[in-house]
Amino acid sequence: MVNSELEPKWLEWAKQLQAISQAGLTYSKDVYDLERFELIRDMSVEILAEYTKMDNKTIKELFANETGYATPKVDVRAVVFRENKILMVKENSDGGWSLPGGWGDIGFTPSEVAVKEVKEESGFDVKATKLVAVLDKKCHPHPPSPYHIYKILIQCEIVGGKASEGIETDAVEFFAENELPPLSIDRNTESQIHLAFKHLHNPQEPVAFD
Repeated sequence: MVNSELEPKWLEWAKQLQAISQAGLTYSKDVYDLERFELIRDMSVEILAEYTKMDNKTIKELFANETGYATPKVDVRAVVFRENKILMVKENSDGGWSLPGGWGDIGFTPSEVAVKEVKEESGFDVKATKLVAVLDKKCHPHPPSPYHIYKILIQCEIVGGKASEGIETDAVEFFAENELPPLSIDRNTESQIHLAFKHLHNPQEPVAFD
């Protein structure tokens, strides 16, 4: 069961203020309204700076530099099994393990992103076979994130290739459900891995959402 209360209130407020200011700066024409929306954006940056201890310049570059109507980002993760074990890659950024994946790419369908990321991060050639889940990151026990993120889990089948490290990964291995490694919880949680195994054990398991 998802828990919509996992995200701290300060982060929810900061993201809402950022979305309001971004839309206002995109669609407003009046110079005074634009000034007000700039102030709102600055407030969202101040909230994040206060609670994360990051400097304002970095936050503006990462969080408050987008234009247009604010929409969620999309993170696509591939669920790949072999001999009842799940494929995971070790992230060189934090040393944790994750399902192969990354941000959705412009011009690629979600399944194409999953296939591409598996190849780049693990060396295996796969084909997408099933949608496992569409999850809102704020409803799951991930660390706080300045972005509103949807996570798409797509089950894939190995059709070729061999294990090899990628630019962003240090190792490639398959793990049994009861022998999971330390996870990169910004990318995936233990409950999400167990959800993937539910689909392995029961191919008729419905798609999870939220």
